[in-house]
Amino acid sequence: MRNAGYGRTGRWGKLRVATAAALVAGLAVALPARADDLARATLSVVGQGRAAARPDLATLTTGVVVTAKTAEEALAANSKAMEQVIAAIKEAGVEPKDITTSGFSVQPQYSQPAQGSREAPKLSGYEVRNGVAVKVRDLVALGPLLDKVVQAGANQASGLSFHLADPSALQTQARTAAVKDAMAQAQQVADAAGVRLVRIRRIEPRGDSMPYPPAPMMMKADARAMAVPVEVGETEARAQIAIVYEVEPR
Repeated sequence: MRNAGYGRTGRWGKLRVATAAALVAGLAVALPARADDLARATLSVVGQGRAAARPDLATLTTGVVVTAKTAEEALAANSKAMEQVIAAIKEAGVEPKDITTSGFSVQPQYSQPAQGSREAPKLSGYEVRNGVAVKVRDLVALGPLLDKVVQAGANQASGLSFHLADPSALQTQARTAAVKDAMAQAQQVADAAGVRLVRIRRIEPRGDSMPYPPAPMMMKADARAMAVPVEVGETEARAQIAIVYEVEPR
C-alpha cells in the first residue's frame, strides 16, 4: 500500500513538473515576441514651427536725470520734473496701474584731478535718476505720448519694446505648425527609405520661445517739438516638436 501511494505521488509529481514545463515553454515563446516589439525600427524627426502677429502692447521706459551741487537740490529738481512727466503720461490716457517706477538712484559725482596730479578726486555734486516703465495698450497713441513726455521734462529713454498682451494663441499656432512640419518630414523620409510609418511612439516638445525685447539704448531727448515716428512690426513665436515613429518595411 505504501508503494502504491508512493506511485500515485510520483505520478502527480511528474504531472506537476510537466505542467510547469509547459508554462515555461509558453513564456519562452512569448518573450521573443516582446523583445522583437521593443527592437522595431524607429524614425525620429524634429519639427520647426513659427507664427507671427502684430503686437498690441508696448512697454516704454523713460525718466529724468538731474545733476546739482547738493543731493537735496538734485532730488528736489528731479522730483518736480518726474511729477510733470507722470502727469503727462496720465493725461495721455495711460491708467495708473500701467505706470511703474523702474529705478531710482542718488549718486555722488567727482571731478577728476589733472593727469599726473596726486590730488584725490573732489566731490562736485550729485546725480539723481528716476525712471518709470509705462505699458501702452493703445499703440496709435504711442508716438504722441513720446512727444508729451519729452515736452514734460523727460531727458532719458532707456527702452521701448513691443509685445502681445496674451501670447498663448500665437504660441499654440507655432506648436501646431511644428507638429505638422515634423509629420511631413517623417513621411518624406519614410517614402525615401521605403518604410511605412506604423504609429507614433513619443511626442516631445523641445521648448517654445518668444523674441527677446531689444537691448535698452540710452537716448537723450533734446528736441522739444519733434514728431516721433513709431513702427510696430511683428512679434514672432517659435516652437520645436520632436516625434518618434515606429516604422516597418513596406
